[in-house]
Parts: sequence; structure tokens; C-alpha cells
Amino acid sequence: MNSEEHLLVTGGAGFIGSWFVKKILEKYPHIFITVIDSFTYAASIHRLNSVKKNALHLEIIKMDIRNYAHLEKIFKSGKFTRVIHFAAQTHVDRSIKEGLPFIETNIIGTWNLIELSRLYNIKQFIHISTDEVYGEIYQGYFKESDCLKPSSPYSASKAGADLLISSFIRTYKFPVVILRPSNNYGPWQHPEKFIPTVICNALLNNYIPVYGKGLNEREWLFVEDCVEGILKVVESNVKGGIYNIGSGCTYKNIEVAKLILDILNKPHSLIKFVEDRPGHDFRYALDSSKFIQEFKWSANKDLNEGLKITVKWFTENRWWWQPLLNVKQ
Repeated sequence: MNSEEHLLVTGGAGFIGSWFVKKILEKYPHIFITVIDSFTYAASIHRLNSVKKNALHLEIIKMDIRNYAHLEKIFKSGKFTRVIHFAAQTHVDRSIKEGLPFIETNIIGTWNLIELSRLYNIKQFIHISTDEVYGEIYQGYFKESDCLKPSSPYSASKAGADLLISSFIRTYKFPVVILRPSNNYGPWQHPEKFIPTVICNALLNNYIPVYGKGLNEREWLFVEDCVEGILKVVESNVKGGIYNIGSGCTYKNIEVAKLILDILNKPHSLIKFVEDRPGHDFRYALDSSKFIQEFKWSANKDLNEGLKITVKWFTENRWWWQPLLNVKQ
């Protein structure tokens, strides 16, 4: 990419978004990047500290994508060439307890961005969706052409955003790419998510809550592998399409918990089965062959390697995650 590029990255202080910002600036330090983030509980400026001091052209703005007027001001002044849209409310359990923020952010916020991107002639809009829009699959793998059957307010709000964006592709011929990654994990992930929950509780010698009998399956993708795939989409200049991004390997939650405990040399007796959450999808699994073939991408880290890296990071960075659990250090 040339020096005239100016990327708008929404949710750039979030988990995956911050990894993307760091990855792209490592490779293209000359390009301009504007990060906007509302800095809710799930965001952290610490995720960007390693790059913000040395980046040549990195701007970080606190902004809520639900506010159309504020967004329009930066579109008028920014001269953005591409939008990479990570910003979202993402935690399923929170969406079950209070769904409205998910509707407002994930659907209305996305509409604000896609509409402004259309009006200001953005040449590429990349929307980061989720495998959860498909619902559950007991056997086989979801293809991009499969129907969307979301099971939670979170996944329903993401599916709504996908459908809204698809209408812009059809009606306005707008250049949008929808990416549906499988479950990401890695350093800097908020401790409310499953893998960090297991790691943090194990490090504190607390019991580890696992829903039901731990038999629900997820396809795990190391976050660095995911953002490398997203970067390939940016570099390709592809102007449309829907793509799954996954590792191809699924694991039961109980298997993942035991792997982490083994890495930490902690007893499996720390696992405590708790009442299952409402509408809990049994299994997610993606057919990512389309993405792999078109972008010459593959996941480099298997779960065992990725977990070792993640466990090491959480072990060495209690200063960051422990206050998020409201635990005295």
C-alpha cells in the first residue's frame, strides 16, 4: 500500500482491532491510520502502547459509532480510503442480560459507518462479523452461502449488520467485504472470554466455571493468524464478497480447559460445571476453503502452541488483567 492510504479502524483499542493496528503498522509504517473507539470496559489503550509512541501517522479518537453527527465530522476531515470495522459489543452473556446496547452498536452503529462510507466514496469497507451468525451445526462445516440462524441477541445483532451490509452491496454496488472469523483467542483478550477466564482463574487458584458438561465445541483461531488474514484482504483490494476465516479444528470446551490446566500444571479438579446459559449453541465449525484459496492464507498456530503463548502472556501480565477482575494484587 502506498503512503496516500488513510485507514479508519473502528474498535481499534479492542482485542482483534488492536492486533490488526499493530500488524499493519509493522508492515506499513508510512500509512495513515485513524483509530476510533468508544473505550468501553472491553477496550484498552494499553493494547496500543507498543505502537502509538513510534507510529508515524497514528491518530486515536474516542468516539461512539452510534453518534452519526460525530462520525460525519471525521469523515469530512479524514479523507479515508478504507474502513476496517471491528467495533462491536461482543459478549454473548452480556447480550442475554441486556441486549439493547448490542442492537444500537452492532446494527445502528454499522449503518452509520456504511452510510457515511458510501457518501464519502470509501474504496473498500471490511466488516468483521463472526461465525456465530450461522447458529449451531452438529456435523460438517458452515459455508458462506448457508442461512443465518443466530441464537443470541449478540449473534442476531451481528447477523442484522451482515444483512444490512449485504443490502448496500446489492442496492448501491458498494465495495464491502464481510469476514466471519471463528473464535479468536490470544494475548490481551479481556478476561471475561472463555480462554482468559480459564487461565486467570487457574492462576488465582479459583474454580473454573464451565457451562453444562463442557461438551460444546468451538473452532479456535489464534488472533495473530486472524489479523494476518484480514491484512491480506486489505492488500488484495478485493471489492466484495463474504469469507469464513477459521483454523479448521474444533475442540470441546472441557478439552480446552484441561489443556490450559496441563500447561499451568494445575489440577483438573479446579473445573466446576455450572448451569448452561440460555440458547447455548452446541458447535461452531467453518468451511474456510474459499478464503484459503483466494488469499493464499492458512492458520500457522495450532491450539496447543497458541495456548502456550497465551498462557505465558497472561502469567507475565497480571498487572493488566487482574484489576479487570476486581481482584487485589
